Amino acid sequence: MELNLLNDQGQPAAKVEAPDTIFGRDFNEPLVHQVVVAYQANARSGNRAQKDRSEVRHSTKKPWKQKGTGRARAGMTSSPLWRGGGRIFPNSPDENFTHKVNKKMYRAGVCSILSQLVRDNRLAVIESLSVDSPKTRLLAQKFKAMGLDSVLLITDNLDENLFLASRNLPNVLIVEPRYADPVSLVHYGTVLITKPALAQVQEMLA
Repeated sequence: MELNLLNDQGQPAAKVEAPDTIFGRDFNEPLVHQVVVAYQANARSGNRAQKDRSEVRHSTKKPWKQKGTGRARAGMTSSPLWRGGGRIFPNSPDENFTHKVNKKMYRAGVCSILSQLVRDNRLAVIESLSVDSPKTRLLAQKFKAMGLDSVLLITDNLDENLFLASRNLPNVLIVEPRYADPVSLVHYGTVLITKPALAQVQEMLA
């Protein structure tokens, strides 16, 4: 199949050949959902912690006598039923949130996302993109001239000027092909791939 090759104004100027096995697949929604959820789950650190009734600070004294008060029986104030008591099933800091996704499934999910982006006209190829100095204004003007607002740029050479210029743009992310994750591909409105990076993407997903 053919992908649009954009010029400096963001208009399609030519076509670039791309394999149908990567950019021409049918959209597999259950697989894409599984890959995106797994990527987000694997990013969780699992550092939250709660205390059970043996760890909370409390007195072991019986709050009141067993009978005759008219109130419910109580042995100590660490009961999970009490305010300030321990949790019944507390979250532990070593909790594991990871989901297992096979390499074949991950690659198929990314290919399905890329194919849908092509059908929605949200993916295009650009010869190259660079800025003369690490100025956010320069990069913002480039994207504004191209009519782009939310952009994920996949480039083969992420130089220092380009990296520094993109840090303060909230709707812009510039990464190398190996760091292009499925969540970012779904999130950003437009995905631009430099021509040299396209070859790397094809090699990674082949």
